[in-house]
Order: sequence, then C-alpha cells, then structure tokens
Amino acid sequence: MSISSFLNKSLVAAGTALLLAATSALAPAQERPDLVVGVADLPATLEPGKELSNVGTRVNYSVFDTLIRRDFLSAEGGGGSALVPGLATEWTRLDDMTLEVKLRDDVTFHNGAPLTAEDVVFTFSPERLSGENAVLSEGPAYFSVLAEVKAIDDHTVQFVTKAPDPLLEHRLSSWASWIVNKADWEAKAATDGGIPMFPVGTGPFMLDEYKADESIRPVAFDGYFGGKPTAASVTFREIPEPSTRVAGLVSGEFDIITNVAPDQIPQINGYDDIETRSVVLANSHVLAYGTQDPVIKDARIRRAMNLAIDRNLLNEALWGGRAVVPNGHQYPEFGDMYNPDHKGLQYDPERAKELLAEAGYDGGLIKYTTQPNYYLNALPAARAIVEMWKAIGLNVELNVVESLSGLDMATLRVRTGPIRPAIPIRSAVSGTSGGLSVAQQRSAGNWAGTENLERFNELGHIVESSVDLETRRPAAFEMLEIWEKDAPGTVLYQPLRNLWCIQGH
Repeated sequence: MSISSFLNKSLVAAGTALLLAATSALAPAQERPDLVVGVADLPATLEPGKELSNVGTRVNYSVFDTLIRRDFLSAEGGGGSALVPGLATEWTRLDDMTLEVKLRDDVTFHNGAPLTAEDVVFTFSPERLSGENAVLSEGPAYFSVLAEVKAIDDHTVQFVTKAPDPLLEHRLSSWASWIVNKADWEAKAATDGGIPMFPVGTGPFMLDEYKADESIRPVAFDGYFGGKPTAASVTFREIPEPSTRVAGLVSGEFDIITNVAPDQIPQINGYDDIETRSVVLANSHVLAYGTQDPVIKDARIRRAMNLAIDRNLLNEALWGGRAVVPNGHQYPEFGDMYNPDHKGLQYDPERAKELLAEAGYDGGLIKYTTQPNYYLNALPAARAIVEMWKAIGLNVELNVVESLSGLDMATLRVRTGPIRPAIPIRSAVSGTSGGLSVAQQRSAGNWAGTENLERFNELGHIVESSVDLETRRPAAFEMLEIWEKDAPGTVLYQPLRNLWCIQGH
C-alpha cells in the first residue's frame, strides 16, 4: 500500500499536520510502515496542558484522547464543529449547570491501567487545569467556569459549572482536554519537578523515544480501543530549514513534511510520487501589541498600524492567494454568532496617516519581534509589514529572535503569533476566543489599561455564561467592534494551515 493511499483517510489538518488517531480505524493491508515526518520544530514536553502549541498538538493528537471529539472526517462535521463520541459514549445535560458524561468501559492507558472516572476528575482538577497555578497557563480561562468535577461511579462523571455554560461540550473537545492517567502523572510529577514531561495517554500511539531538539518517536499502541493503528511508528524529526525538509522528502528520507511555503508547491508537484495537501482553518496569524508601551499607547496609533497593512497583497505574495482574509476577528464556523455585515480589517493608508497626525506621533521607535521558522511565512510577512508601516511615517525596526522563550512579553511592542478559538466552537464567540483571556491580558501585556477592556470582559462573561442566543449574539458583535477600536493587535489572515507533502512509495 502506498504512503499516499495509506494517508488518504488517515491524515487530517486539524490545526496540526497529522491526526493519526484516525488511522486506527483502518485495517492494515500489509506490514505496517514506519513513517518519518520532517517538522520545523518539536515540543519540549508532551504534557498536553503544558505544551498547548501547534508543534505540541501535532504529536499529542496521536498520544492522547478527549472525552468528546470534533468531527473532521465527515462532510456533516462542518470542518470540526460537530461533536462525536471519543472516550465518552454519551453526554447529557441534567440541568443548565450539570453535564453528565458516560465513559467507555474498554479503554486502557499505555501503561495498561483502565480508564476510570478518577482519571477524568484528576485531568480537570485545579492542580492540572482549572486552578490559579494550573499546568496550563490559560487553564483558568478555559476552565474557571467549573465548580466541580465528580465521579459518580467508575464510568460516569459529572461536570458542574458555576453558571450556565453553553460551551462546556466544546471545551471538553478542545486541545486542553486530553485525558491523562492520574497515578502515572502523580508518580512522574514527584520526580520531574512537579510537572511530568511525558504523561501517559490512551491514544493510538505511545511514546517510545524522545531526543530533545532532534526527534520524537511514538509507536503503535495495539491495545487502542479504536483498533490497531495502521502505522507501526511515526518519527517526528526536527528540521528547521524548509529547503532541507523538501530535499529530504524528494530523496525519500521523509515520508511527510510540514510547513511548506506555497511558492514551493509547483516545484514539489512536479515530482510524480509526491503529493501536496493543505487546508484553511479557523485559525489566524496575528500581531499582538503592547498597549502599555509609551510609543503605541495611543489607540489611534495602533489603529493606524492596522489600517496600513495590505492583507490582500500579503495573501497574494506569500500564499498565492490561497489564504483567507477574514471578515474581522471571527469565522463563519461561529454559525449564528457570526456577523456577515461586520466591516473589519480595512486597508486605508491615507486614513492611517491622518490618525498618526491626530495622535501626535513623534517618531518613536517601534520594534517588531518575530521568529524566523516557528510560523510559516512569519518573517517575510514581517519584512513586508515593516515597509508598509514605514510608508505611513512610522519608525520601525525588525527584531528577529530564535525563540520568544524567556522574553518579557509585556515589553514587546509588536510580536507575531497565532490566534485560534481557544474553544473550538460553531455557534459562539467567547472572551478567550482569540487569545484575549484575562490571564493572557495580564501575562502578555496585551490590551492592558485600555479604554474599553473592562467592557469587553463584561461582554465576554455574557457570551460565555448565557444560554440565550438573543442575549449572546449582540454581546459578541459588540466585542468585535471593541477589539478593532482598542486595537490591541490585528488579524493578518487565515493561513494555508500547515501545508504538508507526502512521498508516495
């Protein structure tokens, strides 16, 4: 069986290049292959609450499971907005604040322990996810709504919220909700400095080898409740240089590579045995501004910066027109909570110059910090945006760093990053959607002390706690307006997310 046919149903771009859990449903037609994937970067840990990033989820999707899954595979799945059973067989709303979840009784962790309600309760405990000192820094933003998670019996769990939460089922399907084994986690935490680097999951693959900054190798877990995986192993190899990844794919060193620039597609498609695939997701590349910085503290300057960016030109030049410039900080996947009439992300350099004059911009230096390899096309986009800003009279300097780790985010005037709905939702927008949770406002220095921040968070609370659509929708629409008025950052585009290529055998 060729790699191409093997992957046809097995790989799904779901914010990652690989969703290998899907492979378990396919019966192998012959000896299972050992796949090698060339990636730009690797996670420092496989604790899914600690490494909630695109490089981490690429691996963690294969190692861990959630109670509820997003349906990426069927046409009815709506791009991942529909929910289907995962480790849970069913879930029921007992009342506005209580969700009861029934667990499968045939699931074992990679260490052989059976999945029980106790593991689920621990996964969402204050120690891991919902408390102030949780492993996941955004944990309080995701799960502070939880009042209690309790085991009713070995295979029944109840999630009790502090207020009605229309998004709870979606929270349980999010990246933050991968289930870990309690006994294993606590034992490893005792020797790993409080947070285990490699907790045990229930996914179709289990960790076999980890070499920091070099490779991660999960192997098939044949005890997987969904059936034996159709690959024997998947080795993720860190290859930061895009040209080296492409060369390795062509030579057969790699079966798959990720983060391929769109301008390389025609060359790669010229090979008979290589196939390129991609998808645009409800995920955006953005700029985040330090709103407390004296140079850009005036919101008019930040609005001018946003108006000076020609996003359509960036799309054509960097993505071959295959990215999407969204209608503001929202996605059609939000369904009833999407505002098709919203006029966001405008390009108007003349108005930008007027705003700079009104604000009395005096030529202060604006430093734009970005990484060269972490986000595809981040560096060329940064170079282009710097020139666009200079064209309206801003004094801008590009600061390229290998990693944002160790930097004080609050001191960065401009930095690149991704924004995705923190909770994958079809019918809602929330205060955490877009990386603008209260915790992130504090830790990253974005949107601190601005005129309308308090109102934004009040509206976010309404959106997250009201079950009435006619109450939530106007609140969400007003949040969109405030985001653009206060301008704590801007959306650039929805990239051609994790373009990846397959070497056929």
